[in-house]
Amino acid sequence: MNILMLSSTFPYPPTRGGTQVRTFNLLKYLSQNHHITLVTQRESDVTDAEIAGLRECVNQLVVFDRPPEQVTSVGTLKKIQRLGTFLVTGTPPSVLNRYSIEMQTWVDNFVKSGKCDVVTCEHSVNEIYIRPEFKTHVKTMVNVHSSVYGTCLNQLATGTSENRLRDKINLPLLRRYERNYCSKFSNIVVTTPEDKVQLKQFNQTAEIAVIPNGVDLVSFPIRPQDPRGHRIVFIGAMDNLANIDSVCFFSNQVLPKIQKIYPDTTFDIVGSRPASEVLALGGKNGINVTGRVPSMAEYLHQSTLCVVPMRTGFGIKNKTLEAMAAGIPVVGSDRGLEGLDVDGLNTPLRALRANQPAEYIDAISRLFEQPELRYKLSVNARQMIETQFTWEIAGHHYEQICLGSKLLL
Repeated sequence: MNILMLSSTFPYPPTRGGTQVRTFNLLKYLSQNHHITLVTQRESDVTDAEIAGLRECVNQLVVFDRPPEQVTSVGTLKKIQRLGTFLVTGTPPSVLNRYSIEMQTWVDNFVKSGKCDVVTCEHSVNEIYIRPEFKTHVKTMVNVHSSVYGTCLNQLATGTSENRLRDKINLPLLRRYERNYCSKFSNIVVTTPEDKVQLKQFNQTAEIAVIPNGVDLVSFPIRPQDPRGHRIVFIGAMDNLANIDSVCFFSNQVLPKIQKIYPDTTFDIVGSRPASEVLALGGKNGINVTGRVPSMAEYLHQSTLCVVPMRTGFGIKNKTLEAMAAGIPVVGSDRGLEGLDVDGLNTPLRALRANQPAEYIDAISRLFEQPELRYKLSVNARQMIETQFTWEIAGHHYEQICLGSKLLL
């Protein structure tokens, strides 16, 4: 089968971020049995060596330069113009900013030439390249990493919106946008049941399959021993707004109270491209902002527990899966544990759930004090990852969708 994969984010190396990890591992699996043409965009920090490395993973690699970044701090007139464009075109500025006319022309010609059986959009931002008429002669798939409408709705509901007025204006527009782009595709893939429910509202007859993320068990082996102590870790790309909100919330509202009980408690914020708000946290007692590191697994193995205090953002979280694979006890919010069966009746306890500061303090204190609880979470969570959340499992299910099979998920 000939598969054309579209990814406006450069998916190599697969440690760049959540979007890139999913895209890379799915194309890696599909490339074992199918002819893969990958069309992607090169950002300024992508090296020639990385392009060469990615080229080895696919049959054909086509790379376009990413369009120049738009200025984010714009005046009132410019903001009104952007809103007007959103109203008229139905496409958010965040999608239009990545749009390349050259890439569109290439995709149009490739599809018209009949050189592919399937076109996949790896992340919904790539939907812009799909013409409505494509699906009349080729299977079109969109791999929705998270619902943009659902995320905006959640941010407004939880008070984590950066600009509440803007998001209240955008909310109905995002609903219209998501409903319209979903109609262009033969198949829709999401990462969690919650996102399936969200998108099903737009089209009751849509073919929507839930395919969670996975973990590379070689890169994230289970830790050889419990380090004990009072060391907490958070992992993730630190220019991501949801991650920034998470570590700021935890550092300001939870950690100081934990340190009153356990004065030697430390908090490692591990991830590339830390934003200024994150770097500023490094000046607080016990907080270490690392930036990009050679191995996330090493930091996980050295930690007593991992927190995933997400307050916004839909979709399954790679950071949660990776910590569980490494055998690190996890304390996470409902958003951080989305898509995972970790507690409840007839379910082995695999993580501790917390949403409010008092709940985090209670859960973390229990783990600090109870080595048997840490061991229980470590074993149960690792077993879940091995049996349900590997990239081989995800890749096999994704392949079945490409081949036209229906998944009973």
